[in-house]
Amino acid sequence: MPTLAELFSLFGQNAPALAVAGITHDSRLVQPGFVFVAIPGVPLPSRQPFDGHDYIPQAIEKGAVAVVGMRELNLDVPYLRVSDARAALADLSAAFWGYPAQKLRLLGVTGSKGKTTVAVLLHHLLQSAAPPVGRLSTVGVRIGDEELFLPGHFTTPEAPQVQEMLQRFVSAGCQQAVLEVSSHALALERVRGLLYEVGIFTNLYEDHLDLHGSMENYFAEKKKLLERSRFAIVNSDNPWTQTLAKRPQTWTYGAQGDWRLQHLVESSSGLGFEVISPIGSFPVQLPMVGRFNAENALAALAAASRMGLSVAQLQAGLACFPGVPGRMQLLQSEPFRVVVDFAHTGASLEAALRTLRPTTRNRLVVVIGAAGNQDPTRRTGIGQVAGRLADFAIFTEEDHRTEPLEAILETMARAHGEPRRYALVSDRREAIRYAVWLAQPGDTLLFSGKGHERTLERGTEILPWNEVEEVRLALEERKIKAEI
Repeated sequence: MPTLAELFSLFGQNAPALAVAGITHDSRLVQPGFVFVAIPGVPLPSRQPFDGHDYIPQAIEKGAVAVVGMRELNLDVPYLRVSDARAALADLSAAFWGYPAQKLRLLGVTGSKGKTTVAVLLHHLLQSAAPPVGRLSTVGVRIGDEELFLPGHFTTPEAPQVQEMLQRFVSAGCQQAVLEVSSHALALERVRGLLYEVGIFTNLYEDHLDLHGSMENYFAEKKKLLERSRFAIVNSDNPWTQTLAKRPQTWTYGAQGDWRLQHLVESSSGLGFEVISPIGSFPVQLPMVGRFNAENALAALAAASRMGLSVAQLQAGLACFPGVPGRMQLLQSEPFRVVVDFAHTGASLEAALRTLRPTTRNRLVVVIGAAGNQDPTRRTGIGQVAGRLADFAIFTEEDHRTEPLEAILETMARAHGEPRRYALVSDRREAIRYAVWLAQPGDTLLFSGKGHERTLERGTEILPWNEVEEVRLALEERKIKAEI
């Protein structure tokens, strides 16, 4: 690991040759030997930002050997003043971990919708052909087949974690890595200095304007990914991304793209379609639901092809895709279909139910809750959508926190309005089992709301949770009891 003298020399400043044990911007994570970087918080209309400079005393008390900041300060430890603390955090983190990105072929995925699915699909294709491959995304970290989960809910974590994960990829023998890159990560220098073999831009819709201020600014931040990529893959159908179609070293995908699909067939077990592309035409099978996932697959196929995968490798990899954790993840198709999804608002639940309805032969059953200590209109919307679009709803807990669970469930029930078509089961584990035992051939069971999340907030407790595993356990219990 570099010394403090070596790290500060990057900024033209002398420092003692002290051993450095880590880099962080979070005073709570400081350990003896760390360099603490005081970054200003992100100004948002909804709240006053924190400022890392206010936490310098705590960092020093916990053993920080040096501090980096943007103010004129006199401290008892070496201090480096910089004009941009976020840029410094990224540069110091890359240097501390030995510039691991230079030892990897990186693929970046950004966009308003679909980027998680594309990132997971792409990682799976590359991993199937040339393991091990790293992945850093909203639904967790993959090092080959090993799955890790980072604390927090960032699509792309802060620079110290990004660089540490990249180094872990290198140490595990990865030569390629897929990164899901948010607009926040690009705007706030979390991925500063990273260069990509392939950059994918899925689409742009109105979002995150509290940070970016305008759609034009939002687009400019997203576009940085392609500016740092040797080759670009962009959606031909989105009004924003289609403006990038004529860039050199670019493939497009979608209805008007270089990569497009035809003869799409949707069934309860997944999607089948023919791919039309610059490398030829070929059929594929994808065990996912929803036409939008066929479009996501095109982006992943194009990127994997650019990285050297053959048609046969693309077909084989897609056919055995296990699904995106908690994102319309298909766990079984017969005798009844089982899907786990993250939809936790009225609008997202409506999209999920409308996607599943055409390929549901019998009843469409949803298990869902609503979070506590949040906008109460959300639970009303969920109840109304479940009443309109599901044949039966099981309302249950979903991070009710300190708000009374019974009140949340009653609100959802009133919004639903038809008592014969819903049940209230407060314990989520029991609700899952209730649904599984209720299922008949041809039904679709949608377990919605928790998706990929790994905790369940019940009162003041934060409990470990894995929705997919809970559903699989319930399915196995039903199978065992049926065989007795």
